Amino acid sequence: MIKKILLVVAILIAIPFIAAIFIKKDYSVERTIVINQPKAIVFDYVKHLKNQNNFSKWAQMDPDMEKTYRGTDATVGFVSAWASDNPDVGVGEQEIMAIVEGERIDFELRFLSPFEATEPAYMTTEALSDNQTRLNWGFKGHLDYPMNLMFLFMDFETIIGNDLQQGLDSLKLILD
Repeated sequence: MIKKILLVVAILIAIPFIAAIFIKKDYSVERTIVINQPKAIVFDYVKHLKNQNNFSKWAQMDPDMEKTYRGTDATVGFVSAWASDNPDVGVGEQEIMAIVEGERIDFELRFLSPFEATEPAYMTTEALSDNQTRLNWGFKGHLDYPMNLMFLFMDFETIIGNDLQQGLDSLKLILD
């Protein structure tokens, strides 16, 4: 009887780990907004990481977070770092990895706590007219096995997408 109980317990423990083998490990999110300003104005604003303090939901979650900067803002290699006791904010930094002037800026987000991860993000601009710009904000993420089991319980694409959209909506209020 004890052997049967142990076998059932072992199977119940193994099922999630086996399932995780077949669950995706990567996700990608992008949100878009149209801003009634020329592309040059929109791009010049978003390429400055310090400006994210004005519109990013994450930057506004803890008004008391410690912020530090290294380098020259709006240039490759600039790092914006944060540290917060709020577990939804945590500790990390964002670095500008590449800039295609007027078109695209690529970031690397390095989360240090409450979990460690390094993920790419980007913003792109596209002129729709002389005074109208489409801005895309994207983020990619990865969860290693067996942490990818969290995809069964949390919709990262929707959660992060809503945060990106909230930031874009705030940005539109600033720039429009």
